[in-house]
Amino acid sequence: MSLLELSDIRKSYGDRVVLRDIDLVVDPHDVVCLIGASGSGKSTMLRCINLLESVDDGQIIFDGDDITDPRVDVQAVRRRMGMVFQAYNLFPHMTVLRNLTLAPIKVHGVSEDEAVEQARALLAQVGLTGFEDAHPDRMSGGQQQRVALARALAARPALLLLDEVTSALDPELVGEMLAVLRDLAVEGTTMILATHEMAFARDVASKVCFLDDGSILESGPPQRIFEAPTQERTRQFLKRVLPD
Repeated sequence: MSLLELSDIRKSYGDRVVLRDIDLVVDPHDVVCLIGASGSGKSTMLRCINLLESVDDGQIIFDGDDITDPRVDVQAVRRRMGMVFQAYNLFPHMTVLRNLTLAPIKVHGVSEDEAVEQARALLAQVGLTGFEDAHPDRMSGGQQQRVALARALAARPALLLLDEVTSALDPELVGEMLAVLRDLAVEGTTMILATHEMAFARDVASKVCFLDDGSILESGPPQRIFEAPTQERTRQFLKRVLPD
């Protein structure tokens, strides 16, 4: 059974259509990479899945539930998804440990001891053991982004959404973040990523979707998309972004 299904999703801002007839099926343990030029609709698609944006038409089924139903409990849906943005959105006045334990304790009813134990394990997972008492504004961008990822994982989400999480990082820090995401993929975490990291998409994704002007122009296994795209627009895009 699929974990997520998008059917005929459309989204507009005034007269500007930003998503057109989006169809996507995500199975458990899939790693789906959304690629395409800036403004092609990747971020809006993720925000619609997380219900940060409402869709104008179409249906999103998440774990068997129609989450586009206006009666849906939005917060209950978001508790089952994790989302990491380009901006870290950490609480600067709180320690790293407090940033990671706040939601599990306040929202999910986890005991403080269990939340702390889980937070320490997640910090180890993202390579930040020893940073429990640090404050985010004293950390590098790469470290803050890994804290944001650990915070999203603290909710034990069924689906992890990542929106250009390396785009604000210095080049030498990008590899740190991608290494953590590779490990999560190996562990079977179900993820949808909007990304400009083509090597990561080619090596790690189970499915690549190329978006252009709000549409998924083509999708499939990374080997086919990168080596034998069927659409001329996809070929043009890849020629521009891939090394010779």
